[in-house]
Amino acid sequence: MTAATAQEFIIGVDLGGTNIVTGALTPDGARTCGVRSVPTDVASGAEGVVDHIVGAIEATIAATMEETGVGRDAFRGVGIGAPGPLDRERGIVIVAPNLGWRNFPLRDRVQDRVKLPATLDNDANCATLGEWWLGAARGARHVIGLTIGTGIGGGLVIDGRLFHGASDVAGEIGHTTIDMDGRHCKCGNYGCLEAYASGPAIATRAREVLDRDSTASLMPAMVGGDLTRLTAQTVYDAAKAGDRVADEIVRDTARYLGAAVANLLNIFNPDVVVIAGGVTLAGERLFGPLQAEVRRRAFAPAVDAARIVPGILPGTAGVVGAAKAYLEREYK
Repeated sequence: MTAATAQEFIIGVDLGGTNIVTGALTPDGARTCGVRSVPTDVASGAEGVVDHIVGAIEATIAATMEETGVGRDAFRGVGIGAPGPLDRERGIVIVAPNLGWRNFPLRDRVQDRVKLPATLDNDANCATLGEWWLGAARGARHVIGLTIGTGIGGGLVIDGRLFHGASDVAGEIGHTTIDMDGRHCKCGNYGCLEAYASGPAIATRAREVLDRDSTASLMPAMVGGDLTRLTAQTVYDAAKAGDRVADEIVRDTARYLGAAVANLLNIFNPDVVVIAGGVTLAGERLFGPLQAEVRRRAFAPAVDAARIVPGILPGTAGVVGAAKAYLEREYK
């Protein structure tokens, strides 16, 4: 790679239900600059969110120019990772339950504003691709990624390439059914994994338990008695402090996720399963029972072949993968 090429950058954008993260990467992934995070502000509407995305991109460009001395012509394009399902060819978010969007032309809105070519891919696809390119799954051939935050996303790398399926909806692991008559999900279905094991779902399940009896838990005191302030982070912190109620909620979460991962192992037989997002903050309290559930449910050869690991690019896997997805589309 020449010095000139090393001074080119791709902007990666990770659009989440809570935050937007942007950063600039060199095409070889060796350098990341200008990482920025801003609130998504879903209440501002789709165009308001675009304003925040554009502002974050411009802040990343300015910071990278200051850090490296390059000019604006060093930026080749923008890769955007967004919740889906999507129409990648037309750059449209078909539906994003956590954003309240339907048929929104996100790619073109951003592209027109920043005057750079842009691509659009699923945010969880991007996070999985990022962990495969530079993170915990580097060097693997077959990778499944789960991203657990405001929602639950998934991504599939098969033979070293993202698998999108026939209509760009492959990898929607969060909307696989784990209970046919279960909880209502924002997607409109019932019993989705996301309705049990996403960050908001973990908090909801904790509040339901505490509404029945709050005397046996540390969690009410941790939120000043206001259970509306309780989050998944509260549950993790309480579990680490020895709270039995919180620990049981984390264990239940692990069992839900373990059942989903076991199904994926039996179907795809991957080398690596990467689990990323806030849920990994629960540490071994989550991964221990999760792996036990996988061993209980999946075929032994599939279990033996797979490593189940936390992501190692916290906060930036989606940015890294969005930039990589741009490069793969550019060279297609």
